[in-house]
Amino acid sequence: MLGFKSASGAAPLEGRRVLALGAGLAALRDGPLAGASVETGSVLQLEELRPGDFDLVMIDADAWQAPALAQAVKALSALKHEQAVMMVGENLPAGLVRNLLRLPRSDIVESPFTSEQLASALHALMADTAAPAPVATASGDSRCWAVTGAVGGAGATTLTIEIATALAARSRKERSVCVVDLNLADGAAAAYLGATPTVRMAELGHAADRIDAAMLQAFVTPVSKQLDLIAGVRDPQAFDVVGGDGLLRLLEVACECYDWVVLDMPRHRRPWTLEALSGCDEVLVISELTVPALLAARAYSDEIEDACGGVRPRIVLNRLASRVFGPAPSMAEAERALQRKAEAGVSSDWEAAAASANLGGPIAQHRPKSKIVKDVQLLVERLATQPARRESTKAA
Repeated sequence: MLGFKSASGAAPLEGRRVLALGAGLAALRDGPLAGASVETGSVLQLEELRPGDFDLVMIDADAWQAPALAQAVKALSALKHEQAVMMVGENLPAGLVRNLLRLPRSDIVESPFTSEQLASALHALMADTAAPAPVATASGDSRCWAVTGAVGGAGATTLTIEIATALAARSRKERSVCVVDLNLADGAAAAYLGATPTVRMAELGHAADRIDAAMLQAFVTPVSKQLDLIAGVRDPQAFDVVGGDGLLRLLEVACECYDWVVLDMPRHRRPWTLEALSGCDEVLVISELTVPALLAARAYSDEIEDACGGVRPRIVLNRLASRVFGPAPSMAEAERALQRKAEAGVSSDWEAAAASANLGGPIAQHRPKSKIVKDVQLLVERLATQPARRESTKAA
């Protein structure tokens, strides 16, 4: 079917997501709204609208009472995502019009109007809200690494951030690396980076089937030119309400958009964690040099190997030091306890780690000469230059 075209020759809403509030607006699907994905609803749902859900909110003022319209405009003004808002109608109170036009991107078309008039107004409005570009475009051979602690407090989040920072330093491409904090209830990656997440990961439960590169932007917090973060605000109920389908879809899209995706995994198994690990090129299990931690690392690595065919975790020993309140195990002694070789060791530098956590940002930023930074750079360089683990496993 030939869709409606604007005066410029392009369908102004091609590929856009439109929330149409008012039953009469549905009839515009084959006219000014041609090419858009149109969802109808009530102004009441604007109070639950999430940033990035729609590119355009279109409201038929004649279909709603003035109090409901005023509440709708208030809800829209609270959203941080600058989606476009178009209101149409014959009876438009002056106060409502003033409040609507205070929104960053809004317009009004008075009834009666022709399809051409509405299309022209939409084209002008959407010219300022170009279709969202993907967060990034991966080169086609993107890799996903997972980092998880063998025990609590092993330093997995710290090393996740340093690994991602080292990967970003190797890339000249903007927005090429993304950290995803999957500790949904109480993740600390944002705090360690000095970043402020703006969304609740529980919102994934409502958007699993609609997550694409454009919507991903609603979950992204930029950290640097090369590094982005996906993390939610602290939410003790998040693990109970976030479905595995939504999380796995988010990871799939992130891997399509970024060259490197680094997951900060929860230590305790969730229904979706093994599937997430199965899709990773590398799984790094972080352990301290204590006997309980080493035994936990061995057991956890065995569990992942048994459950995720083809995935062989690499154990990284964190906080290596010659003495911690007495003799510390050597690498050789640690490997005997692990019954396998450790992939790498990361030196202890408590002052650098604490200072960076308090200042907000990676250790590589605040203490670039720290032994931690050098050890992580060596680890990243070695793993990044090897063939992707999943590819080599398939080839074998």
